[in-house]
Amino acid sequence: MSADRPATDGGSVTGDGSRTVGGESPARRPAEGGRLGWLFEARLLTVAAASLLLVVVAGLVQVSFGAYSMTAGQAWRAVLDPAVLLDPRWLLNFLLGEGLMRTVTGFQGELPELAHETLIVWNIRLPRVLVAVVVGMNLAVSGAIFQAVTRNELASPFILGVSSGAGLMILLTLVVFGGLTAFLPLIAALGGSVAFLIVYAIAWKNGTSPVRLVLAGVIVGTVFNSLQTGLFFFADDIAVVQSAIQWTTGSLTGTDWEQVRTALPWTVAAMGLSLAGSRQLNLLLLGEQTAKSLGMSIEKVRFALSGVAVLAAAASIAVAGIVSFVGLIVPHVVRNLVGSDYKRVIVGCLFVGPALMVGADVGARLGMSVLTGADAQIPVGIVTGLVGGPYFLYLMRRRQNVGDL
Repeated sequence: MSADRPATDGGSVTGDGSRTVGGESPARRPAEGGRLGWLFEARLLTVAAASLLLVVVAGLVQVSFGAYSMTAGQAWRAVLDPAVLLDPRWLLNFLLGEGLMRTVTGFQGELPELAHETLIVWNIRLPRVLVAVVVGMNLAVSGAIFQAVTRNELASPFILGVSSGAGLMILLTLVVFGGLTAFLPLIAALGGSVAFLIVYAIAWKNGTSPVRLVLAGVIVGTVFNSLQTGLFFFADDIAVVQSAIQWTTGSLTGTDWEQVRTALPWTVAAMGLSLAGSRQLNLLLLGEQTAKSLGMSIEKVRFALSGVAVLAAAASIAVAGIVSFVGLIVPHVVRNLVGSDYKRVIVGCLFVGPALMVGADVGARLGMSVLTGADAQIPVGIVTGLVGGPYFLYLMRRRQNVGDL
């Protein structure tokens, strides 16, 4: 029996050729406490609790400030107003829309009146927090899947050109086919899928490599970004131009329950599929030869999981535009905190991604007023870029073999 030998990433390569990270193969870790025992691992629970706390605190800040100011206590009471939480008609009205709510429940009367603060919080401010949560989940999980599928820690929807492809299709829809906005997630998924296939085709040369995938992604992203800019010249309506600029920079300004309803079904589907595919992601990290020896159809699995990542990214882009760096940095943070097992990584991304997005949106909404006193908001994509850029540089300085996962 051959002895294990060290690997360049701090793990090891076992005698059968499989890789381990942190001294343990992610696909072969025992499930402590039964099939779901890994959910109660101390590090994962700590990360989830800390992230939830940050989401609650940042969300409370979000719903407290605005043209109609209220104290944190008033905002909290409005969020937890029993008139909404204990009345399924109001909850269904927000989640499904009034027309579908009446169809489902058969209710034809007038809904009970709500307090002024409750209406402001639930109608205007809380949806923005929920959209930030959904976007954070989608981008974080999409980035984690792309990094596993390509075995490249530089992979993300933004760097691999998926965001640019989805954004181009959305801008084309807004400028040319304005009546198709109800299908934005599907349209974004189509654009992201085409972009990823082009990237993969460019990078293919008897296989792919991390460097070729990143370079191909930069090329495709640059071309698609140029096409996005060119579309501005074909928009006669200034409102369309302003909306298009918001898409390209990533913004949660003006989001409401319509965006929540648009993204939520696709998000639930993408998150469920990503959790179901976590074992296959672990096997891909062991290397193609090991995965094949365990009976995996590499190309089929890679294609299916990439489709899940594209769907998650598209659901995010359809409601918030192109938000950079979230899909790149969150999986790194989660792996450093909970380990490399992709069951834990996916679950960790479901919490850390929203924490980053909600926190960044607080900075986007209130940053200018704190720094300059101006009552203005900046796109959340600018804030995530300011956070993600330095972290990416730190990552490059810290690791000599950056690029390989």
